[in-house]
Amino acid sequence: MARFNAFKRTNIILQHLRMSKHTDVEGDVLLERKGCAGVITLNRPKFLNALNLNMIRQIYPQLKRWEQDPETFLIIIKGAGGKAFCAGGDLSMLEEDLLALKSPSKENIANVLETYHTEPDGRISVSQLLGQPPSKVTSLRCGCTVVFRFSELRYIPVVSPCKGFLQHSMTLLCFSANTMEQIIENLQQDGSSFALEQLKVINKMSPTSLKITLRQLMEGSSKTLQEVLTMEYRLSQACMGGHDFHEGIRAVLIDKDQSPKWKPADLKEVTDEDVNNHFKSLGSSDLKF
Repeated sequence: MARFNAFKRTNIILQHLRMSKHTDVEGDVLLERKGCAGVITLNRPKFLNALNLNMIRQIYPQLKRWEQDPETFLIIIKGAGGKAFCAGGDLSMLEEDLLALKSPSKENIANVLETYHTEPDGRISVSQLLGQPPSKVTSLRCGCTVVFRFSELRYIPVVSPCKGFLQHSMTLLCFSANTMEQIIENLQQDGSSFALEQLKVINKMSPTSLKITLRQLMEGSSKTLQEVLTMEYRLSQACMGGHDFHEGIRAVLIDKDQSPKWKPADLKEVTDEDVNNHFKSLGSSDLKF
């Protein structure tokens, strides 16, 4: 690593970020070797580069090969199209698998990250990144590239603050609360146009998801990477076994009526027990590393 200094790494990363906007080669994922860097391009810009199982099955073995290659010092993962790095898993395809009674595979979550060792404070998952205090979060929505160096994992954010984010930094303090009910009350008391716009968004969301997401972010900020991945896997299994996950996919991606019918439909109806059940250990079915 001494031969590959920080300045050279930064130049290579910026070069590939500029190139990512013009990727039009066929294939859902592009795997390339550029000098001493392995480059993975998620190439589904029309779907915001959402991951499917076929992409994971291409990426994972390539990462294993690069890990064993003494000439590979850096791995860059970027998203094509310039609009998004990766929208996460392809939910419409996941829903098809579930309807066909296919069991979702854990390799989507663990195998790629398991390939590389992290420093004790290494942070890469959403629960850790967004679980920071508002003053440490640069943007709620930003493009980013994940950069792997052998022996550590890092997020390298491409800072592009969402519209109005910095101008309304005081209103963001409304989110510094321990309950969704308090956050909503804070926004109502703030009364600014920005706060009212956030309330409109919140009111469209699944009440259950709002409560479990808040707890996820609060707990994730102090967990290790493996603890976060275990927690998020438990959440994924609980959500897929519930009503709102499938209802959201139906309303947004399948029927596209944009009118989900949440159960329960009100925050007051979501009990502490409901939330706790999403975080329970899965015993022998828990994520293994």
